[in-house]
Amino acid sequence: MNSKSRLRTSLAIAAALFLGSASAYLMPALSQSPLRYTIAPDAAVGSDALRAAVDPVFDTSDMGETRALLVLHNGRIVAERYAPGYGPDSKLLSWSMAKTVTAVLVGLMVSDGRLALDSPAPIPAWGQPGDPRGTITLRQLLTMSSGLDHVEDGPPEKGVDTYRMLFTDGAQDMAAYAEAKPLADQPGSTFNYSSATSVILSDALTRMLTDSPDPETRRAAMMRFVDGRLKEPVGLSSLTPEFDARGTMIGGSIMHMTARDYARFGEFLRNRGQANGRQILSERWIDFMTAPSARNGGYGGHLWLNRPGAEDVLFPGRGPGSLFGCVGHNGQYILVSPKQGLTIVRLGMSTAEQRVALRPALARIVELFPS
Repeated sequence: MNSKSRLRTSLAIAAALFLGSASAYLMPALSQSPLRYTIAPDAAVGSDALRAAVDPVFDTSDMGETRALLVLHNGRIVAERYAPGYGPDSKLLSWSMAKTVTAVLVGLMVSDGRLALDSPAPIPAWGQPGDPRGTITLRQLLTMSSGLDHVEDGPPEKGVDTYRMLFTDGAQDMAAYAEAKPLADQPGSTFNYSSATSVILSDALTRMLTDSPDPETRRAAMMRFVDGRLKEPVGLSSLTPEFDARGTMIGGSIMHMTARDYARFGEFLRNRGQANGRQILSERWIDFMTAPSARNGGYGGHLWLNRPGAEDVLFPGRGPGSLFGCVGHNGQYILVSPKQGLTIVRLGMSTAEQRVALRPALARIVELFPS
């Protein structure tokens, strides 16, 4: 299957899942192995207590369908469970967890001196004299305070930008769709979570790597950067980004990894940009990503923080306030608690109502471990 055919298939599956019609398009089970379930002895948490916290995430119907759950303590897997038909080799959809991957790539390019956090983002569509969008900075894009008129959530028939950009009239050139939107607010004045914003960042990254408009050249340039600067150094062998027809990485949503590689990515963040004995990403960039942003204290630089402002996403008031998370549509989570030496990955399919029950169950696992 070539890249265009694979993208069409991925977008068809993703569109079905976005609309909630999971019965029409179930994510393919890439492993036919039997149920895999491991609870390892842990000095801090007894295996019985850990099992009692993990099992409800799979076995309680009001939380939706959990396909994979990993718990790492001090870098060691202490719990790993998969639903039937899934296993360690299954690549699962990231949804908005991809945003944090994009933010890491931006941080690498800032360290290289090719982008600057508080300079206007290099977007040619905003370059006409007098265009107020030309003042939007990289920081404002990363903290979801660009002021652009992006509508993230709502019924597709209402013209929601996320759906249009990913699956209908914006899908051929997602960055052009996102960048064409006018301002709704002064840049830096309001918080507005937006997947389209992350695609703009992905386009900016690509423009720093190649001047070519050719889609395959753009795609190849980005993949060389992803492979050489993130995938290989961190050990994310399963990381598979998708690209639109113009060759722009879909930086806000549609990437794929195994549960173990999502956990490796979480550990990379927990270890402040270090992996395999190397400092791959600047610690200062980790500090930026995990610092409360000016317009929402529950959001940092393309990361959710376990603080007020993230009540509908994480669980402020339970677990450490220093906990942060990559969070995706339908209940995808990488939860990282540096003070506890803890990384938790949950992948599956949960509606908004089911996530109301899922979040306290994940908080219960977090609270088992000492700070």
